Amino acid sequence: MLKQFFWMCSGADTDILESSSKSEQHKFAGIGGTVFFTAVMASIAGSYALYTVFDNPYLAVFFGLIWGLLIFNLDRFIVSTLKKSDNKWKEIMQATPRIILAIIIAVVIAKPLELKIFEKEIDQVLLEEKNELTLANKAQIANQFTPQINALNTEITQLKDEIDAKEQAVDTLYETYIAEAEGRKGTKLLGKGPVYKEKREKHDAQLSELKDLKEANKEKITEKEAQIASLISEQKDQEATTQPIIDGFDGLMARINALDKLPWLPSFFIFLLFLAIETSPILAKLISPKGEYDFKLQDQENAVKTWVEQKVHQRAQVLKTDMQLNEEIYSDLTEEEELYNYKRKKARELLQQQADSFHASQQKIIR
Repeated sequence: MLKQFFWMCSGADTDILESSSKSEQHKFAGIGGTVFFTAVMASIAGSYALYTVFDNPYLAVFFGLIWGLLIFNLDRFIVSTLKKSDNKWKEIMQATPRIILAIIIAVVIAKPLELKIFEKEIDQVLLEEKNELTLANKAQIANQFTPQINALNTEITQLKDEIDAKEQAVDTLYETYIAEAEGRKGTKLLGKGPVYKEKREKHDAQLSELKDLKEANKEKITEKEAQIASLISEQKDQEATTQPIIDGFDGLMARINALDKLPWLPSFFIFLLFLAIETSPILAKLISPKGEYDFKLQDQENAVKTWVEQKVHQRAQVLKTDMQLNEEIYSDLTEEEELYNYKRKKARELLQQQADSFHASQQKIIR
């Protein structure tokens, strides 16, 4: 049962193989097994590749099975259409497009499996790329908000500096009227005289202005700090909104690009392995000598070809004979008087009917 299944996979004529030797049966069973297991590997590779696209195991398995059946059908077609002949160069020319197609299939099968085999290494490369993208994204977003935040911080600093300058002026006036009262500066008279009162009033006026300035600047600083907090919050929100896009940067193309950044030698050997598997049935047919199955198949095809040629020749002879007979028959009929009189009678009747019809149509016109 399994042997016949592999025969079917090889695309061979099972009726001919039934009557062939054991070696021929084993050869085609091996070819069919290679075709079948290549399709299985293609199905697995396709399922994994599609899983990275859909993120749905059921869809990935479904389309992976369809992909495996497609590869199976292509491989079976490639092997079944490659037939042995007495001319090796003719066989090579016949096999060349099939080998090219097999190489393409090997690349398509090997690449998703390489992605799975080197999944951990690829994840590491993707993690580094994601980190770089995250930092670049934050820097790009920060460039949008930093000028406004810096401008607000500068304004806050200016408001605070204005308060500090006012405080220093008030402190200076305080020191001036105290020194006047103690007699250390100014009139150098001990006590609270007119000059002291004048300086005290000036200090008190500046102190009142300082109090009003603090209240006004405090409101402005609070407002600007609220604007800074709003900008920072907006910046964080934008970072949080764009981060999932970076986190999802692990699709099929991203993984293929990450694989290209890894050492090429292991991937190359995996490709060579699948190339050998994919081309082995074709190479086996090319290398192996013409066997019993090939002779029987050729004999069967030649029998059909001969039968078709006989049918074509027979139809040509029938047509030629029929044409000759028709020519002789019609030639004999031209000499028969009975047929001549009959056709003459019918022609006379036809002319009479035409004349009567023409006469009737003319009368209708006159009337």
